[in-house]
Formats: sequence, C-alpha cells, structure tokens
Amino acid sequence: MREITPAEVADRPLVDVREQHEWDAGHAVGAVHIPMGEVVARLGEVPDGAAIICRSGGRSAQVVAYLEQQGLDVVNVAGGTAAWAADGRPMVGVVA
Repeated sequence: MREITPAEVADRPLVDVREQHEWDAGHAVGAVHIPMGEVVARLGEVPDGAAIICRSGGRSAQVVAYLEQQGLDVVNVAGGTAAWAADGRPMVGVVA
C-alpha cells in the first residue's frame, strides 16, 4: 500500500471514509464523503487515483487495501485529517 502526505495529495480526488459525525465536525475542502461502511456499496463512486483519508490513517489504510483488491489505483493519506489540519491544508469546519 502506498502512502502520501497531505502535501502530496495535490490534484488527486480525495475520499474521506470517516463517519458522518466526524465529517460534520470538519473535513478537507473538496473531499467526497463515503463512510467506510458504505465503500462496498458505493464502489463505483470511488475515482481511480484517489487519495483516501480518515482521522489518523488506520481506517483509510483498510479501505485502500480493499480498493486495491478491486483493481483501483489509490493511496492512503498518512496521518489523516489530523495531519491535514496540522499542515494548514484547507478545511471546512474545525477538526477537534
């Protein structure tokens, strides 16, 4: 599994796999919300080449492993939204 830093996301589509309450508390600008529990049912909505993000990188790593098995070329965002916010990347809302 490949990992990238928030700074390396650049123009990749960004998919946030956190739960609804986490998304509502703050998320990366431009991210698409597909909670981890919905990834299988919404597989067709995950763009090839996407960066997958969660709170700290654990859940997104699991999702990346699944998506790779499905033939998608995706990467995990190391450190998740915590690293995204700490890096000063644009956010909607505030991540606590």
